Amino acid sequence: MTVDHEMIAEDASHGDRVTPTDEVSTATMVGYAVAGIAVVGWFLFGWLVQRQGFIDSVGEAAGTAFALLLVVSVIGTVRRSRR
Repeated sequence: MTVDHEMIAEDASHGDRVTPTDEVSTATMVGYAVAGIAVVGWFLFGWLVQRQGFIDSVGEAAGTAFALLLVVSVIGTVRRSRR
């Protein structure tokens, strides 16, 4: 199933309310970029500086990334519930 402008127009003609998506702010995009760079840096630090091993460093970086995603999810839920 694909979403295209024809399907959105059909839904709107049936009386369904179509809301535009909120744009992502520049600060949010910068935050995501910084978090991504930090996760890659954490991987490289564990692999090259601490000499942990490639798989251990990937696992640690993945765990850090999932923890960051959880934090972003919780913050987004709290902010959305306030509206």
